[in-house]
Amino acid sequence: MHLNDPVISRRKLLKLVGAAAAAIGVPDAGAKPAGHKQPNLFYTEAGSGRNVMFIHGWSCDSHDWSWQLPAFEGKYRTVAIDLRGHGSSEVTPSGTYPPDDFVADLETLISTTYKGQKFVLIGHSMGGQIAARLAVKRPDLVSAVVSVDGALGFPDEAAPVFARTVQGLQSNNPGAAAAELFAGAYGPKTDPAFKRWHARRSQGMQAHVLREAFAPLFFGPGQVAIGDASAKFCARVTVPLYHLCRDPAQAERMRRWFSNPTSKVDVWSDTGHWIVQDSAAEMNASVMKWIDSI
Repeated sequence: MHLNDPVISRRKLLKLVGAAAAAIGVPDAGAKPAGHKQPNLFYTEAGSGRNVMFIHGWSCDSHDWSWQLPAFEGKYRTVAIDLRGHGSSEVTPSGTYPPDDFVADLETLISTTYKGQKFVLIGHSMGGQIAARLAVKRPDLVSAVVSVDGALGFPDEAAPVFARTVQGLQSNNPGAAAAELFAGAYGPKTDPAFKRWHARRSQGMQAHVLREAFAPLFFGPGQVAIGDASAKFCARVTVPLYHLCRDPAQAERMRRWFSNPTSKVDVWSDTGHWIVQDSAAEMNASVMKWIDSI
């Protein structure tokens, strides 16, 4: 997300971040799951050709890709999945929502249902980070990653925005905290109907899923979204990666991070965080052109 926030002191930043993390006991986002139990995951498959998998963001589901699926299904073998706790997939117990659990779900699905095959992973927001994590862990399963305003590459100054959301999620109405975060992430082209949809959907989610899936993306051991930790993580991505973001400063930073010569970072202005909906036709054409070029 492109997040505007006043400049604050390093001391205040650390205080805010520390308070947010302490409020929930942020788990190790990069720790290997002690015993992965595969939940029942809802996904659809259509089309033929190169394997492409769509991975939605936090508090979302595979319906977010309704503006992509018709185009991609006509050209590729296309899988659209609901992550654990989201959409029509199984809601797992508290304590099972660090990023590595989402990664392990996709790793198991691809290595069993699509044994011996690779996928281009297209992830939005949290889904972009999950896709990149799987590419680092299992490059044998991933041929490329498309990160659509993925949760990567944020400056340290963005941490207080996410810390306030972490704190807000501890309230009796965590869906309201999600809607408040989203309100700062829309663009001039965002249809008001999308805003209502996103807010209503988060209101209907299980509270523990909203709380526990969000914080480890940005805070605690193993986070890869913010500051130097994100730069070091992105340097470990060896497969081609196409990152679409809305912040020119973020794009300038991230262009230096990826080692694969076919990786690229583009700025998408005049759009909201949901580029997939605000600029669907343009995004579809750009992503398909890049996939076909690698």
